[in-house]
Amino acid sequence: MSDQSAAKPRPRLFGKVLWGVAALGVAAVVYIIGQASTNPDASRGMRAFAKGEMAALQTPKDPRPAPVTTIYDPEGQPVRLGDYRGEVVVLNLWATWCPPCVAEMPTLAALAKHYEGQPVRVLAVSIDRPTEIDKARVFIGQHAPLAFYSDPNMKLAFDLIPPAPGMPTTVIYGADGIERARLSGGADWGGEDAKAVVDHVLGAE
Repeated sequence: MSDQSAAKPRPRLFGKVLWGVAALGVAAVVYIIGQASTNPDASRGMRAFAKGEMAALQTPKDPRPAPVTTIYDPEGQPVRLGDYRGEVVVLNLWATWCPPCVAEMPTLAALAKHYEGQPVRVLAVSIDRPTEIDKARVFIGQHAPLAFYSDPNMKLAFDLIPPAPGMPTTVIYGADGIERARLSGGADWGGEDAKAVVDHVLGAE
């Protein structure tokens, strides 16, 4: 009798274990779905736009907000990328000593012109040294509607995660300030491939 009574609770215990395993399985599925819905790469499909002039476009494995590095606006006032939340930001790091940077600047100006009146801001940030600032300012002045932004301490390139491997580097942030994609090297930012990328980010906000 004692052996039979001791064996009776086992089915109930086994049932509890099954319910526990099932609950863990459901939780895992919910977690995976939640991760997919909050991962910009998974939900927005940016990799589909890595073609043509944007073939070198990369999407972050761990999307991060823009760094809080101080840069300087056209009036020489300190600003941060976070000041432009609410807009899609196309950040371009460039310098006058960088031939690919100089070559692609007219295309960035064309991109900025195309999105005038829309919540898209093309920020061409010069990393020229203080002694070259005037030269860089004159150069940007020839590429309206771009405005002159500068990072004379060259900090922003290193504060990106991962750091910019060289110049030019272009990073695209959503209106929430989270990185969506980046491209290292020169590209035609005035072409249809680039506009498709920006349109996608703009429409996903």
